[in-house]
Amino acid sequence: MSPFDVLVVGGTHGNELNAPWLLQQWTQQPELVTTHGLKVQQVIGNPEALAANRRYIDRDLNRSFRNELLEGDGEEQELVRARELMRLYAPGGLDPCRVVIDLHSTTAAMGNCLVVYGRRPSDLALAALVQRSLGLPIYLHEGDAKQTGFLVERWPCGLVIEVGPVPQGVLKARIVEQTRLGLEACFAALAAVRSGQARMPKVMVVHRHRGSRDLPRDQLDAPSQLLHPALEGCDWQSINPSQPLTVAADGTPGVEAWCSDAVPVFVNEAAYVEKRIALSITQREVWPVQSDWCIALRELLCAV
Repeated sequence: MSPFDVLVVGGTHGNELNAPWLLQQWTQQPELVTTHGLKVQQVIGNPEALAANRRYIDRDLNRSFRNELLEGDGEEQELVRARELMRLYAPGGLDPCRVVIDLHSTTAAMGNCLVVYGRRPSDLALAALVQRSLGLPIYLHEGDAKQTGFLVERWPCGLVIEVGPVPQGVLKARIVEQTRLGLEACFAALAAVRSGQARMPKVMVVHRHRGSRDLPRDQLDAPSQLLHPALEGCDWQSINPSQPLTVAADGTPGVEAWCSDAVPVFVNEAAYVEKRIALSITQREVWPVQSDWCIALRELLCAV
């Protein structure tokens, strides 16, 4: 059986309802999404969590794709599901897919973005093309030992589309439509690469992950301060190095030593409260696009 070109995953987190809704619409209206001739497989990542309107049942599915977890004997629901997704759709699986697009939503006031994990040439090529098409910022997540095991890392090429802001468990037509447009941009980019018609940009702008910050906590492990109001809604904006991270109940500002080029993202993301992340810090960089990125992606798409 020839492999699918693209695996589209919605509902990796069960309380992010808009991507699953798009997949349901697409099933009922096949003309809704233009695939540009690509062979596409779609799947709900965590159907049990989606039915329960919960982020996950036992553990975060999008942190469950580490080798030791996939090869272990853990029986948590998301570990079982991760192994099943690999058995079905990973290279060498029953219905193997070359590329995976994982559709997510965010509660943070950061709008829409692309997320890339690491620096695989095929990932960077796809992200650069979609950024050129839609102008979306790229969050390059790497070098964080506390955040690993992401779904898209298990396929030869993978990209996350984050759309927002939208509360958890809430459907919004605007979010569904923006998710559809992002997905179609990915399909258009992949088809152009396969046909040899892709026009790569000369540079791409990335926001490289430099770490995360949590709120101060008291003896009961509860937050003892809240995020400073000057930081609310400042995703993708440079921070004054003297800006306090937090403020106490009595109005006393907290102290934070920022680097001079710090750019926050996922500010007050609801899903990250349990991960003790009040915001993540990035550094804005402009990278020259390398010719071998597109070559790597085309070889993947054209492999027999």
